[in-house]
Amino acid sequence: MADSRVAFLKVSWANVLLNALKIGVEGALGVLTGSLALTADAAHSVADLLASGVVLIWGRSAFDDADDSHPHGHNRFEPLSALFVGGVLVLLGLKLLYDAGHSILTGVATEYSIWLVLGLLFALGDMALCYWYTQYKNRELQLPSIRALAADSRNDLYTTSAALVGVLGMAAGYPIFDPLAGGIVSLLVVRQGVAISRENLRYLADSAPPESERETIKQRIREHPAVHGIHDFVAYYSGHVVEVEFHAEVGRDLTLVEAHDLESDLRQRVREVDSVSDVHVHLDPAGRGEWKDADDSETSST
Repeated sequence: MADSRVAFLKVSWANVLLNALKIGVEGALGVLTGSLALTADAAHSVADLLASGVVLIWGRSAFDDADDSHPHGHNRFEPLSALFVGGVLVLLGLKLLYDAGHSILTGVATEYSIWLVLGLLFALGDMALCYWYTQYKNRELQLPSIRALAADSRNDLYTTSAALVGVLGMAAGYPIFDPLAGGIVSLLVVRQGVAISRENLRYLADSAPPESERETIKQRIREHPAVHGIHDFVAYYSGHVVEVEFHAEVGRDLTLVEAHDLESDLRQRVREVDSVSDVHVHLDPAGRGEWKDADDSETSST
C-alpha cells in the first residue's frame, strides 16, 4: 500500500508539472505571436492542470486507512476524482467544438510563424512523455483516475496535433484546416469524457461487476472441498474495488473452531481475485431448510 501511494503521488505530480510546463511554453508563445492555436491549446491544458490537481488531492485519499468517519475506507475518492476528469473533458470538448464552429464562420486572422511549429512540437513531446509515463505507472497501480489522466494526455496529443495541422495549413495557404481539425478532435474529446464518466458513475453507484468477474468469484468458492453450494451471492463495487457477500452451505457437524477456520479460508480465497477488496461470509449448516427456499441457490459438484 505504501509503495502504491508513492507511485500514485509520483505520476500525479508528473502530470501536474508537465501540464504546467506545456501551459507556460504555449501560453508565452501564443501571447507573443498572437496565435489562436497555441493560446487555445494552452487554455485546454489549464483544464488538464486542474484535473491533475484534483486527482492529486482527492485520489490519494483512496490510500488512507479506514477511520471513524469512513469505516469502509476511502475507495470512492478514487472514482470520484476520475469522474471529475471525465466531466472536465466533456465540457472542454464542447467548448473546443464551439470555438471550431465560430472560427469556420468568422475566419482566422493568425499569421504563420516558425515559432508556432516549434511550440507545438515541444507540446507534443511534453504530452507524449506524460502519456507514456502515466500509462507505464498505471500498469502497476490499475487506478481509474490515473487511467483518466492517461486518456487526458492522449487527448492532448490529438488536440495539439490538430493545432499543428492548422498551423501547417496556414503555412500552405489553407487557414480553414485549423478549425476543421479542431472540430474533429473536439468530438473525440467529448466521446472520451463520456466514457470515463460512465465508467466511474458505475463504480460510485455500487453497481455489480461484469458477469464474467462474478462467475470467477463464485468458482473460487465452489472449488473449496468443504462447500456444498452457495446462495444469496452479492458482488458490488465499493469505489473501484469489489465487495462480496454470500452464504455457503457446509457440513452441520463442524466445530466452532473448524467453522471459523473455514470462513477465514473462504475469505482469503475470494480476496485472491485481484478486484476484490472485502468479503462477508455466512455459513449455513446443511439440513436447515433455507437452502431449498433460495431461488439463487447453486449446488457445488463436490
